[in-house]
Amino acid sequence: MKPIILDVDTGIDDALAISYAVNSPEVELLGVTTCFGNVTVQEATRNTLLVLEHLDSSVPVIPGASKPLFVSRVKASATHIHGEDGIGNTLTDMSTREASKQYGPQFIIDQVRSKPHQVTIITVAAMTNLALAIMQAPDIVGLVDKVVVMGGAVTRAGNVTPHAEANIYADPEAADYVFASGIPITLVGLDVTMETLLPKKDVQVWRDKQTALSTLLADMTDFYIDAYEDFYPGIDGCGLHDPLAVGVAINPDFVKTKPLYVRVDLDGFHSLGRTVGDLRSKPANEPNMDVCLEVDAERFLEHFLSKVV
Repeated sequence: MKPIILDVDTGIDDALAISYAVNSPEVELLGVTTCFGNVTVQEATRNTLLVLEHLDSSVPVIPGASKPLFVSRVKASATHIHGEDGIGNTLTDMSTREASKQYGPQFIIDQVRSKPHQVTIITVAAMTNLALAIMQAPDIVGLVDKVVVMGGAVTRAGNVTPHAEANIYADPEAADYVFASGIPITLVGLDVTMETLLPKKDVQVWRDKQTALSTLLADMTDFYIDAYEDFYPGIDGCGLHDPLAVGVAINPDFVKTKPLYVRVDLDGFHSLGRTVGDLRSKPANEPNMDVCLEVDAERFLEHFLSKVV
């Protein structure tokens, strides 16, 4: 089993990623750290605890950063995508579980140091927790197995601005700091996640199971698909952004990658948060990450559906 830490801002696709990770025997989920992004860090923590309770999982939940690393910006609300509660307006009961008293970045440091060269960190939120961990303990850069990042759009348009993807845009300085740190990164961006369509008919299969977990995930995912329909009329499904990052950690063969030098635009008025990859045949800098550019969506979706509920 591969030890992983999942760093989330639990909206709907985060919830699906958590369920996927918990139910996949290929990985051992050491803990879930939470961050601001789709919702506040407090709401992300609440939502994560609720999902884990439905999974009958005792995996610890460790709250992390509540604001960006350096510059506080007003990011547009994601309620139109994830609902007022972040999980498709399905919140009716609070979890009986409590979050850890530890701080997310410190949890990352402790786990990486205790299991050198073993831990995979999967970030599907703003990268603030990981940036803070590296700032406090630079040695972890050489001690992680790898970092799988759901974020960015190197070869296609963004989803929160014309150029920027939401997780990177939430804290572009943190993302760029991590990108420049030397930590081994696989970037799972919109380049591939927009190719992973979860059809509405598969969500109905969850609903037909009539368990507490399957009903919760079906309810929130139907909300997500309806939001997608507003942006992409006739799509009849939704992209599995965060679950694909978990899938890549489980089986890297789900994707094809290319080594690229990528940084984040921190200055552009219209392009803030853009992930800029050096795509020239003779790049000026050595690659600092592997960027996913192709995905075997059918194989990934089959694996995801076999585990998530």
